[in-house]
Amino acid sequence: MAAHRKPKQRPYTGPAARTAATLAFAGAATAAALPGPAHADPQRTPAQVRSEVDRLYHDAEVATEQYNGAKEKATAAEGALDTLRDEAARRTERLNASRAALGSFAAAQYRTGGLDTSVQLALSSDPDQYLERAAYLDRIGDRQAAALDKVRHQVAQIATLRAQAKGMQAALAARQAELKKHRATITAKLAEARRLLARLSPPERTAYADSDHGSPGRADRSTARGSVRAPNARAAAAVAFAYGALGKPYVWGATGPSSFDCSGLTQAAWRSAGVSLPRTTYTQINAGRRVSRSELAPGDLVFFFSGISHVGLYIGNGQMIHAPRPGAPVRIAPIDQMPFAGAARVA
Repeated sequence: MAAHRKPKQRPYTGPAARTAATLAFAGAATAAALPGPAHADPQRTPAQVRSEVDRLYHDAEVATEQYNGAKEKATAAEGALDTLRDEAARRTERLNASRAALGSFAAAQYRTGGLDTSVQLALSSDPDQYLERAAYLDRIGDRQAAALDKVRHQVAQIATLRAQAKGMQAALAARQAELKKHRATITAKLAEARRLLARLSPPERTAYADSDHGSPGRADRSTARGSVRAPNARAAAAVAFAYGALGKPYVWGATGPSSFDCSGLTQAAWRSAGVSLPRTTYTQINAGRRVSRSELAPGDLVFFFSGISHVGLYIGNGQMIHAPRPGAPVRIAPIDQMPFAGAARVA
């Protein structure tokens, strides 16, 4: 029985060779495009994870302050728009009343209208009575002209108000779009931070939660609540409020009373003392007199990072009360744990 031999393959030449090369290249490209086993991200060390989470939280806080500013402007725009709409409604009511009065004048003129005044005088059986009535009608005509001018003025005013309202509506829509953008940024940053923290072991996560060297419920002996000596009654009230907030959770965009972000805490603390602060860190720093680090006194606002993205309330002895970040409640911490950017004395 004859053995079956594998036919000897001959190399392609000419057009066949070019065709084979094209098919081989296409097959390789197709294979490269098909989904294959994913390459895992390089494994981060716990220290690298903590560093990346710190960066994400800082980015989220920057976006939070931008959100707070946009929200403040959106609220103001919404209030101004409501005021314009109310004013337009009031003016429209007055316009309708003026139009009704003008309609009465027109009806009276129609009832008396018709013949030329000289003809009416000639045909009148009592010329004296006619002249008296004509003088009365002239006075009505004057009032009618004044009423007509009033209506025209009111229509112009309402048109102006409606144009202003339209512009205000566009500004409000822009603010709302800005809010949406900042909210999406914050949500994404915090979600990524949570994802990275989930890679750490429970003891590592606990260590990270306490990594700002602060205490949510226990003050350093040198800054115990009773030992704080504020320079005035208002500063003392703000500090007392901040102590009362210890342990409450950080929630971005929150101004109390059950949760706070950093600028929300300082705003609420000084509001309790009868002082109105702006909403954001980068506006709060200009709310009072700038003071140097060596001049700090309890109640002063202390700011951090080059973009003025974090704020705390100074309580003395190099310590502050602040709302640090998600997962870290309001606590006492040293002011030298973050890059110091400045301070302001509100009162």
